[in-house]
Amino acid sequence: MSKQQTMEAFTFGEPSPVLNNRDIFDYLEAMHNGKWYEMPLSPDGLSRIYRAAVHHASAIQVKRNILRSCFIPHPKLSTAEFTGLAIDFLIFANAYIERVKSRTGKVVGYKRAPAKYVRKGYKSENYWWVPNFHESREFAADSVFQLVEADINQELYGIPDYAASMNSSLLNESATLFRRKYYENGSHAGFILYMTDALQKEDDIDSLRKALKDSKGPGNFRNLLLYAPGGNKDGIKLMPVSEVAAKDEFLNVKNVSRDDQLAAHRVPPQLMGIVPNNTGGFGDSGKAAEVFDANEMESLRAIFTSINDWAGEKIVRFKPYTLSKDTE
Repeated sequence: MSKQQTMEAFTFGEPSPVLNNRDIFDYLEAMHNGKWYEMPLSPDGLSRIYRAAVHHASAIQVKRNILRSCFIPHPKLSTAEFTGLAIDFLIFANAYIERVKSRTGKVVGYKRAPAKYVRKGYKSENYWWVPNFHESREFAADSVFQLVEADINQELYGIPDYAASMNSSLLNESATLFRRKYYENGSHAGFILYMTDALQKEDDIDSLRKALKDSKGPGNFRNLLLYAPGGNKDGIKLMPVSEVAAKDEFLNVKNVSRDDQLAAHRVPPQLMGIVPNNTGGFGDSGKAAEVFDANEMESLRAIFTSINDWAGEKIVRFKPYTLSKDTE
């Protein structure tokens, strides 16, 4: 009695990595663990999504650069330390500045405590440094000030305004990675080998599978011989998937997700180096920059100057924003 032939399907290569499992939305509802409160959004996820999409990162960098260009260095707070505060606040909606005292107790400076690793303690003025799960230390009392964006659900930590567009940032990243995989794949998104003819032995299927796998990746575009005695002309069909992939909505996905990110950050596209698709362009970049500074950056500068009340001295000051320096 002959062995019954069954259909066999298999795939080639490893699955493309998906990057939407970053646990950014793993809410802990500011859970208290006995020493400090956890952040409502994963700080590790927020730090990684910063570089997930071009327009998301660029919008943050524009705001950082404007803040840095307007900042007036102070003997106790350098431009480098302020830049760290600015990038922390723009990414995490939280920033922390620490007093540095001499042995005699005199305040000699202020430095940034990276927001990714600072947690708010159980007491109102208590903060913890938590670089990993195995080590932690408590800051000295009243030595740390938290710059926090207001949130509607809790008062412990800020939630970044761009939270609504994080899915768009990840979608933009996924579209780019898919396109990279498409070109790096030896057969450009692969194909389906559809067989109805029964081969002589099961080993023939294994040999064919190995030959197809070996034809992928470096050294691709190799010729492949399949010998099937007694088969008919329609017994084996090669159906390329690339025809479907060529019709995907790559550009639409990229453009729509880009617009979502720009809307969340409210940064004019001409300030981010985006090339307009229409002949009319984006309009006067100078006017756009002035409106953007008045509506967005002035509010950010006001938040940073609140540090002065805690410090008891004006360590954070800004000069007016100008598009170009006046020359004599």
